Amino acid sequence: MDFATSENGNGEGHPGGFPGPMPMPEPPPAPSPVPVMGARFQAEPAALYRELRREHGEVVPVLLDGDVPAWLVLGYRELHQVTSDPVLFSRDSALWNQWPDIPADWPLLPVISREQPSILGSTGERHRQRAALVGEALEAVDPLELRGQAERFADELIDAVCGVGAADLVAQYAALLPVRVLAYLFGFREERGPGLVAAFNDILDGRDRAMVAEAYLSSVMARLVAERRQQPGDDVVSRLLANADTHGFTVEEVTHDVMVMLTVGHQPTADWIGNSLHLMLTDERFAASLFGGRSSVAEAMNEVLWEDAPIQNAAGRWLTRDTHLGGRALHAGDLLLLGLQGANSDPRVRTDGSALTGGNNAHFSFGHGEHRCPFPAQEIAEVIARTGIEVVLDRLPDLDLAVPAQTLTRRSSPWLRGLVELPVRFSPAPAIGGR
Repeated sequence: MDFATSENGNGEGHPGGFPGPMPMPEPPPAPSPVPVMGARFQAEPAALYRELRREHGEVVPVLLDGDVPAWLVLGYRELHQVTSDPVLFSRDSALWNQWPDIPADWPLLPVISREQPSILGSTGERHRQRAALVGEALEAVDPLELRGQAERFADELIDAVCGVGAADLVAQYAALLPVRVLAYLFGFREERGPGLVAAFNDILDGRDRAMVAEAYLSSVMARLVAERRQQPGDDVVSRLLANADTHGFTVEEVTHDVMVMLTVGHQPTADWIGNSLHLMLTDERFAASLFGGRSSVAEAMNEVLWEDAPIQNAAGRWLTRDTHLGGRALHAGDLLLLGLQGANSDPRVRTDGSALTGGNNAHFSFGHGEHRCPFPAQEIAEVIARTGIEVVLDRLPDLDLAVPAQTLTRRSSPWLRGLVELPVRFSPAPAIGGR
């Protein structure tokens, strides 16, 4: 080969010489962020999570209402890392780098607030003390009384529909039962129940009425706390106030914690009831339970926590410094959404795609780490949900779905997954007037 034919001695500039360096190919365009308010998050999340993993990996760029950017953590291992490291992945929402662009009427402010005076936004030792106080107040609930009250309210709700032969087990039952039980445990007057339900739904749906609902709940909670300070009773709020005074927590902090406990305690439990009944009505594995069997109620409830979790996504964690997670470069102040259902269905831990039922409780449906749902709260939710399901099965003979399963719709919410309605039919039965 004649090197002399090259103009610069290295073969460049002449067709007979060495070819010049090849141009670098353009990198493929980054996948577009995914709106978390999209209909597929409600209609077909399992298929959507598979697509998101294929296109984005385990940490997905998403857009909240108003095109506000965030990251959705879908990987089981990645979510475990996030929830296990409260120093790097903080609950302090004041760290968020998007606050300058958040409008004052942003509908997600009741869920993602700059100042979170409740237990949800506390960090470090202060959070651990606060969580202990909440746990103690809930742990003092008598299990027998809890189940008895859950049965009483469940029977009253069934009495209202049992003679008709048809009912909506969401609107007329599941959406009403948990708040009535919790209101009793917390010291509310029973007539407050309907207003509380509507406000909880408005906040968790993240729509236009969220701010109004938050203001209503704040006033109701403040009134309850004031009443319990004047006249303490044998209830959760009175116990929380007594312990708070001892440990230096303010009345305002107690008020916000009561609001969080009721909000998080009601709607996810209502959806746990609705989703479990839906599974038992549509899956032949649970058909025996509809006609007198009870052994599979707990199994159906646990499968729902794996496959159809009431809390799909949760906000959130904020990065205290730049880091990498799931192959993504994340920056200080970024918001991470906890993809609880996405992590539950991670194929790296669910290799055979099976429903892990029975005694396997390694799901993320109650969270993980020091900010997970307190164990006494989990027990209360389970007693209310299981009692609610068993009363339905006891009281409504020949229970059957009244519409095709594929026509049922889910609530439009970026956080929760629950049915809008669950119409059923059954043979009319007499009311019993409470047990």
